[in-house]
Amino acid sequence: MRFIPALMATPLLGPTIRLTGNPSVMVLTFDDGPNPAITPKLLDLLHRHNVSATFFLLGKYVRAFPSLAKEIAERGHTIGNHTDSHPALTFLSPRRIAEELDRCDDALEAATGSKPRWMRPPYGFRGPQLAKVVRRRGCAGVVMWSVWAWDWKPQEAARVIRHLRHARGGDIVLLHDGDPRMPDGDRRHTLAALEHWLPRWKDAGIGFATLDTLRKRE
Repeated sequence: MRFIPALMATPLLGPTIRLTGNPSVMVLTFDDGPNPAITPKLLDLLHRHNVSATFFLLGKYVRAFPSLAKEIAERGHTIGNHTDSHPALTFLSPRRIAEELDRCDDALEAATGSKPRWMRPPYGFRGPQLAKVVRRRGCAGVVMWSVWAWDWKPQEAARVIRHLRHARGGDIVLLHDGDPRMPDGDRRHTLAALEHWLPRWKDAGIGFATLDTLRKRE
């Protein structure tokens, strides 16, 4: 069964997706990859637990590691657009935003054979112009999150484990397998935190989906 993700909107910034729309289903999302130092290990971990996730990839790293982007898609995960170079979009012009999204789309299509349906703004920063750009492009939605692992810099895994203790069914969880500052950023703490939580979430009866499997198709 598929479920429709929950849309939230502000009058100024437009609609975003922050929840799954089903209290028994969680969506794990990973930003800033692909990262050859961590993403393959993460894919193996998700496979062991039979969990599918959504990866918001940077175009510059997709061009650097196209086979890794292709592997993410081939393993059944959803891929989203996280811009080409990870700029803050808040004050960029619609033209510059479209250029960032186009370059990432082109890289993803070259690597995987298809363009993404979803996008996530770097840092979660956006202005009112983003909604108009996304709407003109026919994107399925701007995806934010309801729980954040605070894993964007190297740290002890125990800290990330504590941050994720609030994650429940219904949440869209923000994690990072990459680092926009370097192609092989240290994300071992993220991997260790998921090794801790994945079996516990499953034991609690939580199911996992990608953004594609959440959205009903006509």
